[in-house]
Amino acid sequence: MPVRIQESADVADSARIGEGSSVWHLAQVREDAVLGENCIVGRGAYVGSGVVMGDNCKLQNYALVYEPAVLEDGVFVGPAVCFTNDHYPRSIAPDGTLKRGDDWEAVGVTCRQGSSIGARAVCVAPVTIGRWAMVAAGSVVVKDVPDFALVAGVPATRRRWVGRAGVPLEPGPDPHRWVCPQTGETYIEENETLREATT
Repeated sequence: MPVRIQESADVADSARIGEGSSVWHLAQVREDAVLGENCIVGRGAYVGSGVVMGDNCKLQNYALVYEPAVLEDGVFVGPAVCFTNDHYPRSIAPDGTLKRGDDWEAVGVTCRQGSSIGARAVCVAPVTIGRWAMVAAGSVVVKDVPDFALVAGVPATRRRWVGRAGVPLEPGPDPHRWVCPQTGETYIEENETLREATT
């Protein structure tokens, strides 16, 4: 499938855009960014220099994904989400001179496979959003999110578990088992983590 880049989008020549991907109006994809196949970069979204996105990722309108973020396959980033990249942001140095790109060390947000970040959430780097985890809209994430966790609030804390389908899991036949009401898949909770049951 062909790549679709709208005329008003700003895509650097050195960016690599996978087959079937779309970059919509007024979006910006910076130098050396890598987008996998079938990705969508919504209107006004920003993809920083060297950001790496896997296949089938969606960045909704006005999402800001600053380098050195890494998004694995199937990540959803909602409208107006912001990924930060600086521990101690300043415009100027202590002597009053304007800071430059090499005056600080960028830190990134990592989103594992299938994770979803709700509208207007802020992920304060460096954090990792676990596989198939879900960040509720408007949340502020300041620490790593476990696989399959649903986190919400300021700061974000775990409220529920979710499965691959994204719906909250229901208690299973014993205290450590959870079941997806949509798919019937079973998950096992151990030491505040969740994993897929093998049997």
